Amino acid sequence: MSDLISTEPATGDTLWTGTSGDPDAAIIKAREAWPAWAATSVVNRVEAVQRYAACIRADAENLAELISRETGKPLWEARTEVDSVVKKIDISVDAFAQRTPQRQLPSQGNMRAALRHKPLGVLAVLGPYNFPAHLPNGHIVPALIAGNTIVFKPSEKTPAVGQYLIDAFAKAKLPTGVVNIVHGGPKIGKQLTTNEDLDGVLFTGSARTGIALNRQYASRPDKMLALEMGGNNPIIAWDTDDIHSAATLIVQSAFLSAGQRCSAASRLIVKDTLYDPIVRQVKRITDRLIIDEPFAKPAPFMGPVIDNETADGLTESFLALMSHGGKPIKHMAKKIEGRPFLTPGIIDVTDLHERPDIELFGPILQVVRVGDFEEAIAEANNTRYGLSSALIGGTAEHYDKYWSNSRAGIVNWNKMTVGASSEAPFGGIGLSGNHRPSAYYAADYCAYPVVSLEAEQAKASIGIGLKDEDLGNNTEPSPAK
Repeated sequence: MSDLISTEPATGDTLWTGTSGDPDAAIIKAREAWPAWAATSVVNRVEAVQRYAACIRADAENLAELISRETGKPLWEARTEVDSVVKKIDISVDAFAQRTPQRQLPSQGNMRAALRHKPLGVLAVLGPYNFPAHLPNGHIVPALIAGNTIVFKPSEKTPAVGQYLIDAFAKAKLPTGVVNIVHGGPKIGKQLTTNEDLDGVLFTGSARTGIALNRQYASRPDKMLALEMGGNNPIIAWDTDDIHSAATLIVQSAFLSAGQRCSAASRLIVKDTLYDPIVRQVKRITDRLIIDEPFAKPAPFMGPVIDNETADGLTESFLALMSHGGKPIKHMAKKIEGRPFLTPGIIDVTDLHERPDIELFGPILQVVRVGDFEEAIAEANNTRYGLSSALIGGTAEHYDKYWSNSRAGIVNWNKMTVGASSEAPFGGIGLSGNHRPSAYYAADYCAYPVVSLEAEQAKASIGIGLKDEDLGNNTEPSPAK
């Protein structure tokens, strides 16, 4: 009997039904498949993931439509996600060669010194709902190339997309047990990550769950744990003559994907003399944003958030900011009763004595007015998170100072906080991650280095510190004089 149901956020229609999986059984299958997969040549492993990419490419439009239906994001945006899934394969092949090379090291005499990398074993991949194909794919593909086998648990909010990915691996004829899927909620996730026969967890999701995993693995240095978590990301608006471009970058940073990106700008920090023109233009552009179902025409800028529970939590958060002294610039509201379509909310929180340092995963932008650049940097760093940040405007000297003092894994200038390239590392510090960035650096947590000194024959001698050879049987040391 089905115990899992996925509904379309935009319509409320049932999209997918299924049953919770058995993590222990999936790990057994992955463990059985691992020796042969690890022994397969890198060339053959690469060919296997390239066949998978070909399957995705051949059915790209169907996958994009599925992503749109299950997440609510516009079709144009879902198409960019599918494109990222396909491109990830070649990027991961290049990253594996660059980050985990096999090469000779300098050596002496009759020795060889070699550097090689080994896979870790069986890895669990826990995926999020906001990019249900691209983000888990970004863990799975590098791990497979390195020679690991996988147990994948997609978000319980986007199981249909997760199942699609696994079916594509099956169509690509990867050996049985190399990639496995288990559906389910937090209980299934905990059962998966606590299994002793797992060699590591590659996680993308909330800070709360990431912290729980970090505690769980605190006494297990033998287990790999890669945490890609959220953000409370700042975007600073400073001296600029192009108010429209600045406001456009701010709106895109805050409200793309209905604000459901870990790199979305949550806080706009603006110079007081620039406050009125910037905030006025940000509101003007935001008022023009089309918010509609994924396949609407004209194409919407953003769709709904993932579900009604999330929408209600975000509207309550906006009201809480108001009740503590926040001044609304643009009210957040539900557009359609019973459906999670939200109008973006913008609120001035300059006068709040204690600004909440939490990730509001949705279209809420908090505005803080500051007087000088040092205050702007201090406000940007006033968070336990450290994922993405940006400076809009300012001079090269301003940017150099910001880059040097910003506590984030991504620091941009006159660019959005979102839209990172898979050809660069992606990750953060603090509550945003545990210093194991993904994207191009994913290869680093999928294999470990082994250094070897090698010689064809064993030849050795001790040149110092030996007594003269004793021809008799006396083994007593000479008496001290």
